[in-house]
Amino acid sequence: MRKRNIILIVLLVVGIFKIIDYLFFPQIRLVKGKTYYINYKETYKEPGYKIYLRGKRLHSYATRVGMVDSEKIGDYKISYQIGESIFKKKVTRTVKVRDLEEPEIKLASYDDIIFCRKLDNVDGSKNIFTSLSSRRKEKLSFFDTGYLDIIKNNNYQVVDNYDGDITNQLKVIKTDNYYQYVVEDSSHNKKVIIRKIKYQDKEKPEITLNGEDYLTVYLNEDYQEPGYSVSDNCDKKIKEKVKIKSSINTKKPGLYKIEYQVRDSSKNKDSKVRYVSVSKPLQKGAIYLTFDDGPRLETTSAILDILKEEGVKATFFVTNKGPDSLIQREYAEGHTIALHTASHDYSYLYSSVENYFKDLESVGNRVKRLTGMDTKIIRFPGGSSNTVSRKYKEGIMSILTKEVLKRGYKYFDWNINSGDAGVTTNPLEEVSLVTSKLSKEKENVVLMHDIKTHTKEALRDIIRYGKENGYTFLPLTMDDDILTQKVNN
Repeated sequence: MRKRNIILIVLLVVGIFKIIDYLFFPQIRLVKGKTYYINYKETYKEPGYKIYLRGKRLHSYATRVGMVDSEKIGDYKISYQIGESIFKKKVTRTVKVRDLEEPEIKLASYDDIIFCRKLDNVDGSKNIFTSLSSRRKEKLSFFDTGYLDIIKNNNYQVVDNYDGDITNQLKVIKTDNYYQYVVEDSSHNKKVIIRKIKYQDKEKPEITLNGEDYLTVYLNEDYQEPGYSVSDNCDKKIKEKVKIKSSINTKKPGLYKIEYQVRDSSKNKDSKVRYVSVSKPLQKGAIYLTFDDGPRLETTSAILDILKEEGVKATFFVTNKGPDSLIQREYAEGHTIALHTASHDYSYLYSSVENYFKDLESVGNRVKRLTGMDTKIIRFPGGSSNTVSRKYKEGIMSILTKEVLKRGYKYFDWNINSGDAGVTTNPLEEVSLVTSKLSKEKENVVLMHDIKTHTKEALRDIIRYGKENGYTFLPLTMDDDILTQKVNN
């Protein structure tokens, strides 16, 4: 009974003090409580307080004492005081500066991880990691433990706001279906990233041809295959799957294709083509008279008359200029009709591959319309060694000289220049320029222009010199091997 009375007295006294406190002392209520957390290096923003007396809010101000240094982890006391003497009221807030931020895992990619195929062992030791993402081609290996061996490749990094670089604390755990990247900082903030594993192979094999992709084989000679190599990101025995299709007949002149095809276990495929021209070599001791830029009425007709009288066949690289009848006559009299250019406009021809072939197609259509023949013998304006093309597109001759061959054309340069396009206008000098360079030890492809009057006047002497010195005269044909100069652009 006595103990109960003591308890009642204590409760009464406490109640009286609370009533007195409520009636006569202001109450400071801290916004967001007496304990307040902020992150390391986070700027402390005072949450504030409210002052009440008898339940009514006062617009009074408390004195605040204390500082917070968010650059250092710890507990900081801030006191709020109002009133004086016995009516003074003081409240303290504890601001706890802590590392509240989880570490940041920076991955080279957050895409799904792609493996070649699903294997029985799930630790990753025998899988081939094909890519971090569709944009990255690095091939990365795995430890037998299942941890990624990619730190040295800078493919991930872990940065913590308090601990700094904690990359070496990252754990990469592989299961059969995902990779889990786990790291925990010194304040026990934990970060986890999960990347799914997809077992698939989207990367195609790659065939690489040894040697050139355009080769020449002389008629009746054996073709020697230069070989190839093939690689695949998944299939180790991919070379066994390569199929080669070829119909080369070295006994018959023509352009042949050898197709190399391969398909991996995931049906990704690659193919390459090698072009093989079966040709006969140009004849040594023969003279191949070739005429560019025609036809022209005043000169081409006279040149055709001389050729007919002398019983010589030549090759005419024609343009879209001149009378149709002269091209028809050249064809009817057994000369080779070849393509030069429709426009002879270097700025157009050599500004793009597309423009070149449009121009070539135009003059080819003219010849076919007039003769019914689809000729594939061509000569580049300026020759394949020209450098003027560099002015319009760097490297275009290197592209065109390969592309025309792959499209079934044969281009012929020359090894004897008559000089009629600028060196001389004197017929006697032109004769000398040609005859002085003739040789029985080589094929003699002579560059001339059937639009030049002095060429018309020099032609008969050149032919008679050739005949008197035991040379034969031949036209160029599609069966002949090409004669080329060094490409300079």
